[in-house]
Amino acid sequence: MKFFSKKSLDDVSPNEDKENVVNKKKDILQWILCIVIAIILALLVRHFIFTPTTVREVSMLPTLEDGDKLILNKWSITTGKEIERGQIITFEAPSVVDAYEVDYDEDYPVAEYYSSSNIFSNFTHYVLGIGKTSYIKRVIAIAGDHILIKNAKVYLNNNLLQEDYLSDDVYTERTGQFYDLTVPEGCVFVMGDNRTKSTDSRVFGCIPIEKIEGIVSARFWPLDKFGKVE
Repeated sequence: MKFFSKKSLDDVSPNEDKENVVNKKKDILQWILCIVIAIILALLVRHFIFTPTTVREVSMLPTLEDGDKLILNKWSITTGKEIERGQIITFEAPSVVDAYEVDYDEDYPVAEYYSSSNIFSNFTHYVLGIGKTSYIKRVIAIAGDHILIKNAKVYLNNNLLQEDYLSDDVYTERTGQFYDLTVPEGCVFVMGDNRTKSTDSRVFGCIPIEKIEGIVSARFWPLDKFGKVE
């Protein structure tokens, strides 16, 4: 009867040691590459196609409540699809949101944004969303529309705007300087459904299309409200 002993460490050749080390390094590099690719794909999907978001304000009551979780359609923005009246959007908060600090230009009633020339700062701000504040509001008027707020009502192109999404006791105040204007090209006029608790275009002016992040397409939480958001 023959007995075979296990191969001792002394029997491992230097070439086998080197091969094992090389294989381990290859495995580690492959894992790192997979992780990097996954992160890049996730960022691309999040930035250009769709992303989840959570409502952190009460300006859209009763349509949206604080804590609601939504899906944002970013593909429409990426492909340049036209924004429509009545859509709920998220956008980068203007740099100036105080009505008394806005220098009102009747010919160009657009919100002010301060830009940075630092590439790293722009990447973390716009792609990763670090330090970025976003608002969620409803599009009331688009480019070329005339908006007028008077007697606690909204008039769009000289016609009283029917807003069935508002609560019966809600009225629209002139909370800022922007209440009688024509929306410039490439911009939209937005307001929250909870008008008395909303900082919106009445205060800071129209929002440039390029500052829009996404269109609210659906709510997935709470489950009893799952579905399309109107």
